[in-house]
Amino acid sequence: MRQEVIAREHEIEPVPGLPERLPDGEVMLWQGKPDAKLVARRVMKSRWIGGYFLILAAWAGTAGLYDGQPLGGILFSIAVLIALAAVLLGLLELFAWAVERTTLYTITSERVVMRFGVALSMTLNLPFNRVSAVSIRHLGGKAGNLAIQLPPGHRLSWLIQWPHVRGWRFAEPEPSLICLPDADKAGDILALAIAQYRSRHSEHPRLVSAHPTASMAGIAVAAE
Repeated sequence: MRQEVIAREHEIEPVPGLPERLPDGEVMLWQGKPDAKLVARRVMKSRWIGGYFLILAAWAGTAGLYDGQPLGGILFSIAVLIALAAVLLGLLELFAWAVERTTLYTITSERVVMRFGVALSMTLNLPFNRVSAVSIRHLGGKAGNLAIQLPPGHRLSWLIQWPHVRGWRFAEPEPSLICLPDADKAGDILALAIAQYRSRHSEHPRLVSAHPTASMAGIAVAAE
């Protein structure tokens, strides 16, 4: 597989989530996608936006009563705010659904492959020899994000990767597997795969545990 970012429609993928068939000797270890509810809540901040409109509606009602406005006018103002909130939240939920539907993350024995893009499908290839560290951020329960840190000089566009990128890291964007329902499982699989990869490509043999943990050898795996 080419070690680059390529743009193509995922409907013509030879293997779901992969732009090309895996080379001989490389095996698929895990596939997953974001959860739409988590995307809406954690990425699109739907709860915060809904709460903001509730505050505006309460303020409009209180201010209207205080100013002595007709009840009909107050109710109309509140109805307009509620309608705007419903439309906006509906659009956010629709986008979150589209993110889940169009995204597929793959971990193989050699790389992480991220296929994403609501408007334009793209594939991001991240060979393990370009991975410096992996961090996990828990979102409650087993859910979480896995952020992949790249070595200096391997900069990618934050805007192109959004929302599949760690927040507030504009100077050195970190591609991320976002809103995974079971981030711990994916993180363990990724940590073990990288450890085994480095063991195979090292002159010094290593002992790899059959029960991976998030702090396994060869790669810095940290929890936020």
